[in-house]
Amino acid sequence: MTDRSLGLLIDEVALGLADDDDVARLEAMAAADPIVAARLDHARATFALLDDTADPLPLPEDIWKRIDQSIDLAEAETAPVAANVSGQRASKTEESNVIELGAVRAQLSRWRLSAFAGLAAAVVLAVALSWTVMSPKEPAVIAVLLNDQGDAVALIEGRPDNTTRVTLLERPDVAANQVMQVWTKPDADGPPVSLGLLETGESRTLTIQGLPAPNAQQLYEITTEPAGGSPTNLPTGPILGKGLAKEPVI
Repeated sequence: MTDRSLGLLIDEVALGLADDDDVARLEAMAAADPIVAARLDHARATFALLDDTADPLPLPEDIWKRIDQSIDLAEAETAPVAANVSGQRASKTEESNVIELGAVRAQLSRWRLSAFAGLAAAVVLAVALSWTVMSPKEPAVIAVLLNDQGDAVALIEGRPDNTTRVTLLERPDVAANQVMQVWTKPDADGPPVSLGLLETGESRTLTIQGLPAPNAQQLYEITTEPAGGSPTNLPTGPILGKGLAKEPVI
């Protein structure tokens, strides 16, 4: 499966548009691959923002009645046409008239299906457009941070605009008087640079100006520091997770 196909599958599952087989297939992939799991969590969190942009409103109680009335009106407008056709062809056999009536009913059924399909397509299109507007830019690099036991604890997505998305895969045990701090080394021979703090112990996007665009093999790590961050502006506490970045296959 290509990365683009996987991305579409993740979006469909997150939106609830995938069938049961696709959901089961993606969940199995996520259970075996922490990167897929993190991308799925990230998609669900991003799409959840759609629910926060407006208050939930129920459909009008008469929505289906109004749709039925519209269909009935179409049937009424079509009836004279069918009657006129029957009058002009009175010499035809009863079998032919039955066939014509069946054709009219089939046309009305197609209109009915088109109406419902159009409504569904409009909903999907609205969601898709909202996702396009809200979706962040593709990351330049991705890094999976591992702890000393080799477990994946965080997913880093570094973007060219100096934003870094940190998705925690585990909630580390951090004391109340400590905080998690995210670091990177833009230059392999240079000092670590702080990208920011995770004060709440939750996933977030960090922004820092003045750094070069992230590159492959760039080191990322998360350490435990005193409240307020490292007093030396360099890592001082235990390393919760670290890893080297790689460029995603788009």
